[in-house]
Amino acid sequence: DVEHVTPDWVPENMRWLTYNCLREQGRELYQRGDNYIDTHPIDPETLKVLLVTSGTTSTPKVVMLNQRNICINLIAMCSMCYIDEYDTFLSILPLNHTYECTCGFLCQMYRGSSIAQTESLRAMPKNMVESKVTIMLCVPLVLEAIYRRIWKAIDSSPALKRKVNFALKISKFLLKIGIDIRRKLFKKIIDQFGGNLRLLISGGAAADPVVVQGFKDFGINCIQGYGLTECAPILALNRSKHNRPYSAGLPMPGVDVKIKDPDENGIGEVLGKGDNVMMGYYNDPELTAEAIRDGYYHTGDLGYLDDEGFLVITGRLKNVIITANGKNVFPEEIETLLCREPLIQEAMVYGAEKDKDVILVASLYLDQEEVEKTLNERGLQNTHENIVALADEAVRRVNAKLVPYKHIRNFSLREKEFVKTTTRKIQRHFNISEAETENLEEV
Repeated sequence: DVEHVTPDWVPENMRWLTYNCLREQGRELYQRGDNYIDTHPIDPETLKVLLVTSGTTSTPKVVMLNQRNICINLIAMCSMCYIDEYDTFLSILPLNHTYECTCGFLCQMYRGSSIAQTESLRAMPKNMVESKVTIMLCVPLVLEAIYRRIWKAIDSSPALKRKVNFALKISKFLLKIGIDIRRKLFKKIIDQFGGNLRLLISGGAAADPVVVQGFKDFGINCIQGYGLTECAPILALNRSKHNRPYSAGLPMPGVDVKIKDPDENGIGEVLGKGDNVMMGYYNDPELTAEAIRDGYYHTGDLGYLDDEGFLVITGRLKNVIITANGKNVFPEEIETLLCREPLIQEAMVYGAEKDKDVILVASLYLDQEEVEKTLNERGLQNTHENIVALADEAVRRVNAKLVPYKHIRNFSLREKEFVKTTTRKIQRHFNISEAETENLEEV
């Protein structure tokens, strides 16, 4: 309550206050007998935060959260993932997003951790070294970009690549007998991030399990969580010690997660119920009633619970592509495989009608450095035809891993990155309408 503590001691025309300054002044007031902090009433059910959803797949909505929603989420999250006063977080996401607000700001106040603010995504590697970051919250695109950067440096030297691959084999063998020397073996890689990075937490969308496991192989623990603004935000989270790279984690303590109308593979809409579920949408009781039924929030995401109770997200209900023969295709699955190709930096898969059928089309943004490198290695000129041929090879390699009804039939190449939200998620509805005007290449 800044108004309560500032009038007597804030210098005139002071534009901002540091958190430490505010805390010290509050401590002095308390020692002088000001017990406002002890007597101020807290109503856990009163509206405290209004947050606007990202609008990745639809029109943004205004979510109402109260004290209970947020505090329950903080307590549950920190019971699954160890965070203390010795940790330093590097903040790279916007505070107006509930993922960063709860997990990257309020959590640090709750646990006494420090927060370093990145100057920009471009300056992130430098800022990681400067801040000696121990934990960082990421979204999949950022996580995958960091991982690509590591392997680009390794791949640039055949001798280094052989050395790293040998070290990975030795490390994995020793782990089987309970010996962990990963942080010694891969110290040079860890030092690129300040030398203290111990945990990466990915949220906002499903991360590639190969990338998640890849960081763990280098000695940097990497876990995924799953949540939505409407759930303050976390519904499920992998524990620091007990985790699965392919999953979004276990349901949070006090949260009931169930699958609605599961199909033969156990896949259905993910529902969540608990004290973290929002009060509702601001000034929209009809939309609230549609979203929360029988106490369960209907996420609009598809997934299943595995034999150990881990939640696996397979895609977004609105994104599912249904072929003419009734097969369901999750574009996110194919996009993950496409982005494992070194040539492809970003990918978006969507359905298009053709001859009374629905075919799969991919819009691709290529890694320009990788394109130049591959063309030079093959002695080819940098022409549109040669670049299309390289992209075609990559798409064919991905198709070879998929059943026929999931094959990409056409693709287009973008000249610039996809339009994204502030948390680096591709805005599908906007980019699909844009992609439909691009020139298609047949696979």
